[in-house]
Amino acid sequence: MTRARRRRLLLRVLFRSLAGVLVLVALYYVVPLQDLKGVHLGVSLTLGMGLLAVVIVAQVRAITASRYPAVRAVEALALTAPLFLLMYASAYIILAQDSAANFSTHQLSRTDALYFTVTVFSTVGFGDITAASQSARVIVTLQMVLDLVIIGLGVQAFRAAVSMGRQRSGAGSPDEPPQDPPSHPEGIAP
Repeated sequence: MTRARRRRLLLRVLFRSLAGVLVLVALYYVVPLQDLKGVHLGVSLTLGMGLLAVVIVAQVRAITASRYPAVRAVEALALTAPLFLLMYASAYIILAQDSAANFSTHQLSRTDALYFTVTVFSTVGFGDITAASQSARVIVTLQMVLDLVIIGLGVQAFRAAVSMGRQRSGAGSPDEPPQDPPSHPEGIAP
């Protein structure tokens, strides 16, 4: 692959990944989560985890079928990680709407919920927003455990899919994408 083509491929991946994240974040801010107030949080989280599992399976399949599986894996991570975080941020919004006593702040905005989710995910935990009720602590604990599972198993699943995709496409080196056939004048092969 020429340097220019590799650069175009990487720019396309960066653009698509950024666009995917922006769409997910925009949806997070516009979806009427207040309409889910009557739905049990366990049901919402179970459905969210089911959706995440479907997305991960679809991404693994896309990676294994891709011409450039390592590049496709980057796109897959750029979609699944924000989806997971936004799913939990949505759960925290619903939990805060259920009772103001669930978190240490009086009102939990969508930005607050996303901020809290990312601080839990990154294990920073500034302490300015904390889970105050037992149910909120259970949900946060579940997120912490799933953070480790998603990081460990999710990354491993994508790595295995990259290996399978490379074997399928016949790539020689695990660090290099498959080479395009050499070009010949007027498209005539030797």
